[in-house]
Amino acid sequence: MKTRKIIDLIFCLLITAAIIPGQVKAQTLKENPALDEKVRKFLSDHSGQWHDMNVPNADAQSLYDLIIKGNYKNALEIGTSTGHSGIYIAWALSKTGGKLITIDIDEERHKTALENFKKAGLSEYIDARLANAHQLVKELKGPFDFVFSDADKDWYKNYFIDVDPKLKVGGCYATHNISERRRMGEGDYLQYVRSLKNYETTLNTDGAGLLISYKRAEK
Repeated sequence: MKTRKIIDLIFCLLITAAIIPGQVKAQTLKENPALDEKVRKFLSDHSGQWHDMNVPNADAQSLYDLIIKGNYKNALEIGTSTGHSGIYIAWALSKTGGKLITIDIDEERHKTALENFKKAGLSEYIDARLANAHQLVKELKGPFDFVFSDADKDWYKNYFIDVDPKLKVGGCYATHNISERRRMGEGDYLQYVRSLKNYETTLNTDGAGLLISYKRAEK
């Protein structure tokens, strides 16, 4: 009888271990209704104004959802533009307790993004850098668990190769403006990423083409 009780206890513990991680992840999200309201108002007030190489709403929302789902905390964005995607990424990170490093080489876009981040109330969650990503991405130490690449497409593969060793197993690498039609050199990049056995890759076509790659192992 005693042995049976021990077996039942072990079984219950195993079931609990299988269920709790997702619940714990959800419970660890930080609630900030005042910030949520401020971000939503800012996005509503600026709806339809994100032209300067910014992502469409569908892709911005996908980035937010990926971070919340993965409970990611250390994010890198290559290509800030004027901050539309960065706002969604940082908004999600405000809930997971994380922070974003975002890079852009254009001074005017960088300044506008800084102002937008401030108005949205998200500046404390963002380290925005005015720099050449070709060089800075190599220098960043990481580690990262979420990366969004949305800069010069002919350099996509180089960015990926530079970041890969700094991306944690379980992390997500998202690349924007990817199409099966293989234009602007993106076909070679798409083929390269899909060939990696340690990554699980899908293409989300709800917006402008978001390639989502999960790192499943180091090699």
